[in-house]
Amino acid sequence: MADKTPSGRPSPNAPVLVIGLGRFGSATAQQLVKQGREVLAIERDQELVETWAPVLTHAVQADATNIEVLRQLGAQEFQSAVVGVGTSIESSVLITANLVDLGIEHVWAKAITPSHGKILARIGANHVIYPEADAGVRTAHLVSGRMLDFIEFDDDFAIVKMYPPKETQGFTLAESQVRAKYGVTIVGVKSPGEDFTYAQPHTKVSGRDMLIVSGHVDLLERFAARP
Repeated sequence: MADKTPSGRPSPNAPVLVIGLGRFGSATAQQLVKQGREVLAIERDQELVETWAPVLTHAVQADATNIEVLRQLGAQEFQSAVVGVGTSIESSVLITANLVDLGIEHVWAKAITPSHGKILARIGANHVIYPEADAGVRTAHLVSGRMLDFIEFDDDFAIVKMYPPKETQGFTLAESQVRAKYGVTIVGVKSPGEDFTYAQPHTKVSGRDMLIVSGHVDLLERFAARP
């Protein structure tokens, strides 16, 4: 069912298998459909299946802890799968193990705790997701008030959208010397009613602008804490 690119990665348009239609699984499946992806969703709860069937490409009621059921549904034809089951760690582990045994190359699995995530990784899930913990970390960064969005990577590097500190307002980036003072890089500037523009030394920042800034998390926090 899924085409393979020469590099071994799934095609950007390849179908995706989503198991579990709770809040995380349903949000993931819905977004994939919005992006034009074909989705097969498997959920044990018939009521959830009926709720999401009109929205998703395919939604079936089945027990994904049974590998034979997955085979009958053609799960082995997929290269990408998302395991959204989290309330039952046992079910999460069994489903993930089944997908790995079926040869699905890319398995994203939701974990509730670090120990849960460690088990998922050891049995073959190559993408372990902690949605609640990640949302908590992101919210903690945003409540400072200056940051509008926050995306953190594995190596403590992040990209944020934020309001400009006063010391940058009315100056070009060359004049404010943000990188030299704070060790972060202003990647772009978005002015109200205008298109996003990549930052240049001559780019002038106003108090109405939004900045896209990259750098180490600690340095970004320091920069965002400026009045």
